[in-house]
Amino acid sequence: MTETATAPGTDTLITLTESAARQITTMLATDSENAGKNLRVFVEAGGCSGLQYGMVFDEKRDDDVAAEFHGVQVLVDPFSANYMRGATIDFSEDLSGGGFKINNPTAHSSCGCGKSFTA
Repeated sequence: MTETATAPGTDTLITLTESAARQITTMLATDSENAGKNLRVFVEAGGCSGLQYGMVFDEKRDDDVAAEFHGVQVLVDPFSANYMRGATIDFSEDLSGGGFKINNPTAHSSCGCGKSFTA
C-alpha cells in the first residue's frame, strides 16, 4: 500500500513507495548518527536544469508538511512543496540506474541523471 503526504486543504503532495521506505529504514538502522531523525525531501537551486532534488536526515521544523509512509516520517518544507506536488519517491536496486528516483509530474523537463529539473 502506498501512502501520501498532504498539506491541509490541498491535493496529494508526495508519495513514498514501500521500497523507498524500506531502504530509508535500513539506512537509519545502520547509522547511529541519524537515529531518531526524519527524512527531509527538498528542492533547491542548482543542477544542470536549474533546480535539484535533495534528501537528508533532519529534525522537524514548525512549517514542515509531515507524513508517515510505511513507518518512515517524511518532511517537506513549504518552498519545496510548491515544486513537489504529486511526486513519487521510489527506490530500485537495479545495477544500472538503481537508487532513489523521484517521479515529479510538475517538472517540465529533467536532466539525464534525474536529479535536476525545470519547473
